[in-house]
Amino acid sequence: MRPPKDRRSFLKSTAIAGTAITLSATQYSRVYGANERLQIASVGTGGKGWSDLLGVAASPHVDVVGLCDIDSSAKHLGQAAEKFSSARQYDDWRKLLDESGDVQGVLVSTPDFMHAPVSLPAMQLGKHVFCQKPLTHTVLEARQMRKAAKKHGVVTQMCNQIQSHSAYRTAVQLIHEGMIGKVREVHSWQGGQPSWPRNIPRPSGNDPIPSHVRWDLWQGVAVERPYKIGMYHPFNWRGWQAYGTGQLGDFGCHIMDPVFKALQIASPTKLTAEAPELMPETWTDRATVRYEFPGTKYTAGSTLPVTWYDAVGVSPPRERLAHIPVDAKLPGAGSVLIGETGSLVIPHVAMPKLYRADQTLVEDLPVVPSVNHYTQWADACRGAAETTSHFDYAGPLTEAVLLGTIGIRFPGQELHWDAESMQIKNHAEAQRWTTKPYRKGWEPAWI
Repeated sequence: MRPPKDRRSFLKSTAIAGTAITLSATQYSRVYGANERLQIASVGTGGKGWSDLLGVAASPHVDVVGLCDIDSSAKHLGQAAEKFSSARQYDDWRKLLDESGDVQGVLVSTPDFMHAPVSLPAMQLGKHVFCQKPLTHTVLEARQMRKAAKKHGVVTQMCNQIQSHSAYRTAVQLIHEGMIGKVREVHSWQGGQPSWPRNIPRPSGNDPIPSHVRWDLWQGVAVERPYKIGMYHPFNWRGWQAYGTGQLGDFGCHIMDPVFKALQIASPTKLTAEAPELMPETWTDRATVRYEFPGTKYTAGSTLPVTWYDAVGVSPPRERLAHIPVDAKLPGAGSVLIGETGSLVIPHVAMPKLYRADQTLVEDLPVVPSVNHYTQWADACRGAAETTSHFDYAGPLTEAVLLGTIGIRFPGQELHWDAESMQIKNHAEAQRWTTKPYRKGWEPAWI
C-alpha cells in the first residue's frame, strides 16, 4: 500500500475533498452577485429546522425575510419569530410562496413526506433550495427534484451536513488518494436505538388539537388521519410509513454519503433485504439490505457489493472485515470500505481509521479541514462557491436509500432496478412503491 502523504501534499492535492461534480453553467444561471445579500425564507422552524435556519443565517450575507411553521408555539415558529422579528410569518407554506417575490432561497426542514411538495414549487418559482435529508419520501420525488433543479437553474443543497465535516471529507480523500487500493466491498450500519415508534399499530381515537397546531396543514399531501398527542407531530412521524422513511431513510443519506462520494457510485442494479414483516403503518426495528452497484474507477471489480445493517447493537460480521483486527472496536454506526491493500473505517461521526493489509493501524493520517455546509449553499447562491450535496448528487443517493426501504417491504426477494427507465423490472408490486397517492388537491406538479 502506498504510504500516507505528508499533510502539506495531501491537502494541496485537494482544495476541497470530495468536491461536487462540476456543474453546468445553467445550474448557476440564477445566482446573485457575490457582494449582494441573499434573502431567504424557512419552511419548518422547529427542531432540525431551527438549527438549519441558524446555520444558513450565520452567513453575514443572508437576510431572513420569511418564516413558516404549522406550530406557533415557542419551540417552533415562536422562537424563530423572536430572533428574526422583521421576517413575515406564515402557517401555510403555499401562502409564503404566493408572497415570495423578494425571496431568493428557501429552506425546507419539514418531515420527509413534505420535502418534495414544498421544494418543487419553490424551484419552479426560481428559488434556490436547501432541503433536509432524505431528499424525498419516494423514488419518483427524488428524480423529480433532480430534474427540477436542472430545468430551473437553481442552486440546491441537501442537508446531510456531516458531508462537510472534516471526518467525512478526510475519508473521501483517503479513498481518492488510493490509500487502501481499489475497494472490493462496503459495509454500512446504524446500531443505535431510535426514539420513534416502530412495529406498532395506529392508535385508535383522536385527541383535541392544540390551538397552536394547524393539524390540517401538517398532514399536507398525506391521507388524513386523526390527531394524537405526541404520536406524529413534532417528532415521532419518523416511525410512520406515511410520513417518514424509517432507520434506513433517517441515517442512510448520512452514513452512506462518504461511500457514495468516495467511490462515485450512484444507482444500484439490484438489492435484497432481510427484515421482519412490516406492520401496516410503521417501520420495522431491524433490517439488512444488500445492494449491488456497477463498479467505478475506485472499485476492484465490475460490481460493488454494499450492505446496510440497522438494529440495536448491530455491526457487520467480523469475518467479512478483512485487515481489521478482531479486537478492534467498531463504532456504533458507520461504514467499512474493504480495499485491495487495506480497509478504512468511517465512524458516524469521528475521524476515519485506516488499517494496512497486515492489520496495523496507520497513525497520524493527514486531515482535510471542515467547511460550513450551510453557508456553502448561501455562498453558492451568490456565485461565491459550489455546493457538494446538490440535487444531482443527492437525488441518486436518496433514490438508492429509498429503494432499500422498498426492499424492506419485500424481504428475501431480489429486486432488479433499471435507473434509466426508473423501473423495478422484475417486481410489479415493488414498482408501485416508487411513488404514492397524494391527498386530493395537494398533488405535486411533476416536471
